[in-house]
Amino acid sequence: MSVKNDVLHMLEQNKGKNISGQELAEKLGVSRTAVWKAINLLKEDGFMIEGVSNKGYSLAVSSDLLSSEGIRLYLNDQYKEIPIKVYKSINSTNTEAKLMIMNNAVHGTVILSEEQLSGKGRMGRNFYSPSESGIYMSVILKPKLNMSDSVLITTAAAVAVSLAIEKVTGVITQIKWVNDIYLNDKKICGILTEAVTDMESGTINSVVVGIGLNVKTESFPENIEYAAGSILKMDDNKFIRNQLSAEIINNVLSILNDIPNRKFIEIYKERSMILGERVRYCKDNQWFEGYAQDIDSNGALIVFHDDGHKEILNSGEITVRRSL
Repeated sequence: MSVKNDVLHMLEQNKGKNISGQELAEKLGVSRTAVWKAINLLKEDGFMIEGVSNKGYSLAVSSDLLSSEGIRLYLNDQYKEIPIKVYKSINSTNTEAKLMIMNNAVHGTVILSEEQLSGKGRMGRNFYSPSESGIYMSVILKPKLNMSDSVLITTAAAVAVSLAIEKVTGVITQIKWVNDIYLNDKKICGILTEAVTDMESGTINSVVVGIGLNVKTESFPENIEYAAGSILKMDDNKFIRNQLSAEIINNVLSILNDIPNRKFIEIYKERSMILGERVRYCKDNQWFEGYAQDIDSNGALIVFHDDGHKEILNSGEITVRRSL
């Protein structure tokens, strides 16, 4: 790591505590001038670092900028060394992830950004990604799964995110089939999974799991403000985004092992916001209505029509038609 990253790592480990420039220099094996330069660079990046004479430097407890050093503090031991790249701004973390795959990025590589200029959602939509209020992340996976199991990665990722939110914040969320996370009937997270295939063998080479989570976003564009929400208010400092990012990474990487045995499907069903509800779905350019009765072991939605006809949906979008 660079001196700048090394200094940040130590400040993150001792958040809210003062560390003298001399102590930093000795522990890192660099000069005090190098430490001073690193501190100034971190301040320029927006980190809330206070310097007090005869006491040293401290990273404010309320500092909430994303950093690889801050995220690593909360990763499970087996994931401590995964590559993590954090950007101030980027067009799309999923797009960057696919470029990194072309350059032989390894399993578990994570890309995050404080904002996305062209965040990608499903069906070609954009995902609103304002600066310093959400978690916009892509995880590169090299799953050793067959095709039927691979389609469950999105379902598993939804469970991973929902469980991470609950563990870090205490907030219990619901899942809207197939890949959206809801809180108080408002969407707070979207998941976009993109496969990179080997053209010669026709097998899946890599999978990019893109996660867009509104953590403290308070203002949304007019076209989505009625439907979008966040976990917390902007001034709520119950937790930091680095911690939640790490827990999501822990869960996404761990839950891959559960895909063949489908253990996560029961959690997915327990947190479903649509089972037992009347839903509307589109198939072959036609709209139909029925009751969402179940989600099978392959993540497919089972819908019963009023005439008794059963439809099994493996993909697509639905809307919930709750009675008033």
